[in-house]
Amino acid sequence: MTADPETPLRADARRNRDQIIAAAREIFTRQGPDVPMEEIARAAGVGVGTLYRRFPDRDALIGAVARDNYTRVLNEARASTAEEPTAWEALVRFLRQTQELKLSVQLAMVSQVAASVLTGDGTIDEFRGALLAELDVVVHAAQAEGALRKDIDTGDVAMLFALLLRQVISPSEDAARLTADRCMALMLDGLRAQPGTPLPGRPLTSRDLDWHPEH
Repeated sequence: MTADPETPLRADARRNRDQIIAAAREIFTRQGPDVPMEEIARAAGVGVGTLYRRFPDRDALIGAVARDNYTRVLNEARASTAEEPTAWEALVRFLRQTQELKLSVQLAMVSQVAASVLTGDGTIDEFRGALLAELDVVVHAAQAEGALRKDIDTGDVAMLFALLLRQVISPSEDAARLTADRCMALMLDGLRAQPGTPLPGRPLTSRDLDWHPEH
């Protein structure tokens, strides 16, 4: 009895696709989604023809990377909630996913190329909604614990870290990483429930971050 000759090809195709997405995710995080497709193919260890067979154009690759990344972020958010002993620790663990969160912010808010590709993508909208819902739960639970200041809401937390995770301009990768780590520590300290400067206006909720208010 002989093996199905197409099975190895399907396995190879899956492996190539995974390699391409992994390489593109890493390069997009460092350089943004405008990088030449040839560079992504080289980093993935595949030929340019193979890349284009899996992803016929840049838009298709950006969409695949975004969906893969949002899945990672959402899974980690849920794991943080389920595994950490307190809501505050769950929030800290989730927000320390610097690389995954950074890429999601870049694709959704920083890169005009990526934002135009992802606008109206129902799957991406579902991921964003699920992620904000998960963050809502953690934020309000941390406030109920008394660990998180009560004059903020989910939108404040999301936008604060979106600002942090934008590309840090620095002469070296080590300095950029150190800057991001120190800024995150300062922001987390500012989120703690403790006497501090009153904030202007009102708390920003997850509804304030609705990308499609007409719906």
